[in-house]
This record gives sequence, structure tokens and C-alpha cells, in this order.
Amino acid sequence: MRHLPVFIPLIFFLGALLMALLPRRRTSLPHTLAVAATFGGWVFSILGLGTVIASGTIRYHLGGWQPPIGIELSLDALSAFMCAVVTTVSLLVLIHSKCVAANEHPGKAVPFYSATMLLIGGLLGIIVTADLFNLYVFLEISSLASYALVAIGDKRAPVSAFRYLILGTVGASFYLLGLGFIFIVTGSLNMADVASILPQITTTPPILIGVILMVIGIGVKMALFPLHGWLPDAYTYASSTSTALIAPIGTKVAAYVLIRLLFFVFEKDLVTIEIPVLKTIGYLGAAGIIAGSILAIAQHDLKRMLAYSSVAQISYIALGIGLGSTLGLIGAILHVLNHAFMKACLFLVSANFLTKLGHADISRLDNSVRLKMPWTAAAFTVAAISMIGLPPTAGFFSKWYLVIGSFEQSNWVFITVILVSSLLNAVYFFRVLEKIYLRSNEQKAEDKETTAFASSEAPASMLYPTLILSAGLLVLGLGNVFIVEHVIKLMIPPNL
Repeated sequence: MRHLPVFIPLIFFLGALLMALLPRRRTSLPHTLAVAATFGGWVFSILGLGTVIASGTIRYHLGGWQPPIGIELSLDALSAFMCAVVTTVSLLVLIHSKCVAANEHPGKAVPFYSATMLLIGGLLGIIVTADLFNLYVFLEISSLASYALVAIGDKRAPVSAFRYLILGTVGASFYLLGLGFIFIVTGSLNMADVASILPQITTTPPILIGVILMVIGIGVKMALFPLHGWLPDAYTYASSTSTALIAPIGTKVAAYVLIRLLFFVFEKDLVTIEIPVLKTIGYLGAAGIIAGSILAIAQHDLKRMLAYSSVAQISYIALGIGLGSTLGLIGAILHVLNHAFMKACLFLVSANFLTKLGHADISRLDNSVRLKMPWTAAAFTVAAISMIGLPPTAGFFSKWYLVIGSFEQSNWVFITVILVSSLLNAVYFFRVLEKIYLRSNEQKAEDKETTAFASSEAPASMLYPTLILSAGLLVLGLGNVFIVEHVIKLMIPPNL
């Protein structure tokens, strides 16, 4: 079990290497290999989470070199939880991708799945590393892969990918420059070692500048408002599988990095008193929730609506981080899990619409969609209700923790923002539900039409992952107490 921290990302890098050796004419082999590698990573992640909960943190020292000199990989409750979330969502999205990838980018299976393996491996490397510079290395691996995946889309995708590349490079450069300032003062890159050194150092300008630069850099990767400029076009014009993979897990891993830095590496007084980092993130999150929700209302394309919705949902996580309390952090981490399932389900529904209907234009949806694709419509309904935050779906409970965390601090601004945003979410999601479930004056749906549309549902390989994610939202909602008490509370740092 002590090798799990290295096995989890390594299996994806091996998958990417083997993918390049496959014959390009065998289009089914890349998908099979990608699913097999992801299933292996999922098994290792679940084993790691179970082991950490039962026995505590697993540490692995590369090459036998002890930290802080050597590079350390670590699985604690937070990182093991994130690995489980990333691999679970990735597995379901990749199972779903077989028909979608063949339709949207034929003949590109090998490069597409190679980039996918690099993306997931890089994200998992970010999660398991306990070294600040090694985190940057994995950040660049996952970023380069995500740029490639975004570029594999419609004719507008390359421009979106280029914008993403420019902003992503700026974000990574900010992080690396800030890390340089931290290293100059502490002389260490190991997270635990830096965390032990910082309280002994009188606050100096290099430390302050380093913290600010690193937070801004990760904020760009997280699409923290107003640093989200790359996200709407990237999610809209990328292929359906690319979006369904990047949207649920890419920004969540960046949020994980922010949590790791602010609560486990940097001293609490440094980010609350010396520099009001947490407070700033919280209010930027509040602004992003409202702005993202309003912009989502104005969209006519389902994918673009979900893209702006992602800006708002990421901002919920930022708001929880900004609270800087136990309840706020519980709400933020729980929303990482819930939003990964919600957004993956919604983007898979969008992919099902594109595959079977030929479009995902909200204005063109009507009552026939429910008749043609009843199970896909049901999955969308559950995910939409969860995004709005209605019980007993998962989305309600993470928002509830954020509300009571805000109430604990008498932060009425945050409470108001969460309540208003739920109403805004209802506006743009019920607009779609109205189109799908209510008949217009021109429509006359009869029983014979229902029979005619019975065979128009998405294929099983696309439908089952979508339904599993939607059912998962009910399971996560009903099991939220168990998740919080037995998993998330193990992640809360003792100084909160």
C-alpha cells in the first residue's frame, strides 16, 4: 500500500505512452486502453482512500531520498478523497466517450486519448505531490494536455485553446515566480517543511509577494472570478468529451491546490491578518456567483450556459474557502465532490443531445426531447435540481454548509448571495426544463408518437454513465452526513 501515491498517477502516464504505440487504424483500441487505465487508477484511488481513512497518511519518497531534499508523494485524507473524485468522474466520462469521440473527431482517437491520459495523470500528480515545485511540473503537464483537448473541437476551438494557453501560461508563471520568492526565504520546496519554517520567520516582503503571486496563479487555473476569461469559450467550443472531462475535474484540482496552500502550507495569520487573502477570495467568490449566474441566463446554447454556470459554481467553492472556518471548508470540499458529479452529468446530457438531436440549442428544444430521450431528460432534471440546490439532491447540502458557515460569522452578504444565486439558477435551468417537459401550442404529442420515439434514446454506453452520475447525486445527497462525518472531517486542519 505504501506505493499507492506513485501508482495512481503513474498508470495514466504508462497509458499515454502505450497509446502512442497503437495502430491508428484500430479506433476501438485507444478507447479500451484509456478505460482500462482509468479503471486501474480508480481501483488504486479507492484503495488509497480506504487505507488513509483506516490507517492514516501514506508517504512515498522517490528514489529513497528523504524530504525535504527528496521529492515526496503523499496520500492524506484530502488528497486521497480528491483522487477518488477525479478517477470516478474520469472513468464514467471515458466510458461515455466511445460514440461521441468517433462522431466529433474521427481518426483522432490515438492523440485524443493520449492527451486525456496525460491530463488525468497530471491532475492526479498535482494531488499526490507534497513538493511545491513538483506541483508546478504536474500543473504544466495537465495544462498542456488540456490545451490540446480544447483545440480538438469545432472550427472555433483552436482560437479558444490559444486564449486558454496564453492565460494558463500567465497563471503558471505567476505561481512559479511566487514559488521562487518562497524558496529564497525558506530554502525548501517540501510542503510540510515550508509549513514548519514559515511561522519562525518574521513576515517579509518576499513571503508576502510570493503568497500573492501563487494565489493569483492558481486563481487563473481555477477560473476564479474575474480571472475566468478563458473558461466560457474553452468549454463551449471544445469537443463534448473534452468539456465533460475538463469542466468537472480541472478547476476542482486547482481549488484543491488553493485549499492545500492556504490551510496546510501558509500560516493562518499570514493569509488572514498580514494579507487578507481569504477574505478577498471569499468576496471574489460572492461576486462570481452572481455574475456567472446572470451571464448563464443570457445564453442560448446549452454548453455555453453550463460554462457560465461553472463560473458561478466554482465561486461557491471560493466562498467556502474565503470563510476560513471549519463549516466553510466542509462546504467547499463537499461542493467540489457535488459539482464534479453535477457538471459531468450535465455535460454528458449535452453530448447526448448533440449526438442524437444534432444540436444543443435551448431555443430548439421542445417536448419531443422528453419523448425521444426520456432517460436523458430525467438525468438532466435531477442534475438541474441539484444545481439549483433543492433537497434531497447533493447540491442542497453543500450550499447548506456554506449558509450555516456564513451565519456562524454573521456574514449576511454571503447568505444573501447564496439565496439569490439559487433563484437565478432556477431561472436558467427551469427555462430548459420548461422546453423539455411542457408542450407548446403548436405541439400535439400523442401515444403513437411516444412509440415512434422509443428507439431515439442515446446508446447504452452513453446513457448508463449519465444515469449513474444523476443517481449519484441522490446518493451523495442522502449520504452527505456519512461523507462529512467519516471522510471530510478528517481533512480539516487542526488550526481551524
